[in-house]
Amino acid sequence: MKHCTLTIMSIALAAASCSDNKPELYKEPSASVEQRVEDLLGRMTLEEKVGQMNQFVGIEHIRAAQGSLTEEELHNNTANAFYPNTSIEDVESWTKQGLIGSFLHVLTVEEANYLQSLAMQSRLPIPVIFGIDAIHGNANAPDNTVYATNINLACSFDTAAAYAIARQTALEMRAMNMHWTFNPNVEVARDARWGRVGETFGEDPYLVSLMGAQSVRGYQQDLNGKRDVLACIKHFVGGSQPANGTNGAPADLSERTLREVYFPPYVKGIEAGAMSVMMSHNELNGIPCHTNDWLMTDVLRGEWKFKGFVVSDWMDIEHVYDLHATADSLKEAFYQTIAAGMDMHMHGIHWNRMVAELVREKRIPEKRIDESVRRILAVKFRLGLFEQPYADVEESMQIRLNREHRSTALESARNGIVLLKNEGNILPLQAKKYRKVLVTGINADDENILGDWSAQQRPDNVITVLEGLRQAAPETTFELVDQGWDPRNMDRGRVALAAQKARSADLNIVVAGEYMMRYRWTERTDGEDTDRSDIDLAGLQNELIQKVAASGKPTILVLINGRPLGVEWAAQNLPAIVEAWAPGMYGGQAIAEILYGAVNPSAKLAITIPRSVGQIQMYYNHKPSQYFHPYADYKPSTPLYPFGYGLSYTTYRYSDLQLSKTLVSAKESIEVKVRVKNTGRREGVEIVQLYLRDNTSSATRPVKELKDFARVPLKAGEAKTVAFTITPNKLAFYSKDMRYGVERGEFTVMVGKSSRDEDLLKQRFVVR
Repeated sequence: MKHCTLTIMSIALAAASCSDNKPELYKEPSASVEQRVEDLLGRMTLEEKVGQMNQFVGIEHIRAAQGSLTEEELHNNTANAFYPNTSIEDVESWTKQGLIGSFLHVLTVEEANYLQSLAMQSRLPIPVIFGIDAIHGNANAPDNTVYATNINLACSFDTAAAYAIARQTALEMRAMNMHWTFNPNVEVARDARWGRVGETFGEDPYLVSLMGAQSVRGYQQDLNGKRDVLACIKHFVGGSQPANGTNGAPADLSERTLREVYFPPYVKGIEAGAMSVMMSHNELNGIPCHTNDWLMTDVLRGEWKFKGFVVSDWMDIEHVYDLHATADSLKEAFYQTIAAGMDMHMHGIHWNRMVAELVREKRIPEKRIDESVRRILAVKFRLGLFEQPYADVEESMQIRLNREHRSTALESARNGIVLLKNEGNILPLQAKKYRKVLVTGINADDENILGDWSAQQRPDNVITVLEGLRQAAPETTFELVDQGWDPRNMDRGRVALAAQKARSADLNIVVAGEYMMRYRWTERTDGEDTDRSDIDLAGLQNELIQKVAASGKPTILVLINGRPLGVEWAAQNLPAIVEAWAPGMYGGQAIAEILYGAVNPSAKLAITIPRSVGQIQMYYNHKPSQYFHPYADYKPSTPLYPFGYGLSYTTYRYSDLQLSKTLVSAKESIEVKVRVKNTGRREGVEIVQLYLRDNTSSATRPVKELKDFARVPLKAGEAKTVAFTITPNKLAFYSKDMRYGVERGEFTVMVGKSSRDEDLLKQRFVVR
């Protein structure tokens, strides 16, 4: 029978077993969260408890997936799902019986309210919590503000913006009756082949930590009521350094590397109050993360005192059985994950029956189930879902896409676009000089500018690059030669046409990069589960750039992408390159404002750009021996563009680097001051960066590590003294015997405009 996977006791018997006529304290808002949780938990059957630990995809998602996927395709699909031999009516019935604790992939307020109304019909009525991948705004649902992506945000080095975007996203989510964002992604990205780089805050643990913590604070605040949403720090851990660059591949990382590089952002996220953690697809050192008790129990709860709940990623508990093969059955996989510390299962129909059986077989104590359910219920109470299970449909659009949120989206785009090259100061463009401009490339006039995790939006809510150019320079003639959106299926005839048109233009703008839109899943070249074996421009894009540049007319390259791209030919031959990443709904306006000088670019790279795939892994905070021997083919060991690098339309001079002390104890702080002057002719914002190196240590240390930064606005000719404090924790590391602390010896302080040695002033001090 098709209903057998979620067999339950009769509701009548369940009610009889729990009814003792006690006052329903859990329904009293005046009671404490702890009191309400314990009262409700004491009324729940085993089946209801296990149901709280299970998540399903929404019914509209099921309906769409059933029409587009076969059962064979379902196995390897990590974006769409349905449940074979299970009807939508089954899911609705289970919701009404209180056997589903959460939904994901619910994309409209109407569906969220409907599913919640079913949950309200359950015996106890316990509301469901709706989770969604609101990665840069609640962009995965239509008619919401789409901000610049996380990698853009990281390139702005603007932690206040991280908070503001998260806070506004929380308001828009709650306006849609959505309560839980699967963000921030605080993985430290070290492989440009990996398709999810754009979802992260880059390669540096310190920057990722600060951005992630501010995002958590913005989403949750104090996690108390109808304006907050639950943050989820993910993916724990190692998925951003997969063995072959593909999502979910094994990670083999030493405990030293984990603790020094990959753990810090999770620590800061938990300190900021994060109440959910998502485990990573991959195995770590031979143990699937989803059954790794060292990660979930020893580290998360034991060392870091994490009080929230742990959720699996998409069907990854099932993969313990059918992929990793460390369990001999699905039921055994469920046992292993719960025993290791898992609280919620994403997603599927077998969990309820099998987990209840494991409890009845006494393999899992019911008190272990109670631990997880307490954590989940506590969050639901704190979010106010028992008092306000629905969203007001009429008020929803008064909050979503409001003027303040749109303004933040535009500003985040402006501040996250990096100017990589500007030879001969061709930028900013002079409209009077370039009257006829050719615009071409796969991203010239496409809403792909929104980036991954974005639903298709209304055209009037998106400004493409072409539209932005026409707004910025209305008297200029912009001629588009469309190249389609899929770089792998470009038409050589369209490339030839662009080359021909380029000869009669005054200026050429090629908008190239990757394709990321999820509604054309099979045509993507970037994003979740869209990894590449190369980081060169896909398809005929290099040929397009070269043929357009062969016209002899100035040619500018604008990149729209999530991962770093090795555009070495363009870097050597074109006068200007702009790395726009995926700047969101107003990205086209922001790009045009930068190209025409209405905005002075200020962003700096949050991730190194390698020259080619052969340089991977390429990151700035490497160990001293990493480039001791050059490549045998004499290819450079230096990156195409380094971490922290980015140009401006003005210039800055650093001078007078001073330390308050040059001899300190391991418990003392040092004040660092540097003078920064805007030596150009226009106002700008300089991102001042401070790096440290432990010159001699018991275990090898990176050649430099970012330890502080500041966004400094400067008018033309203005100078400011920028101050930093080096606290003892910024000197600490794991010694030879894995003891965390500060070792005596000499340190180097480096302050400047990028991580390149030639861009840094240096001073030394000694720890006694």
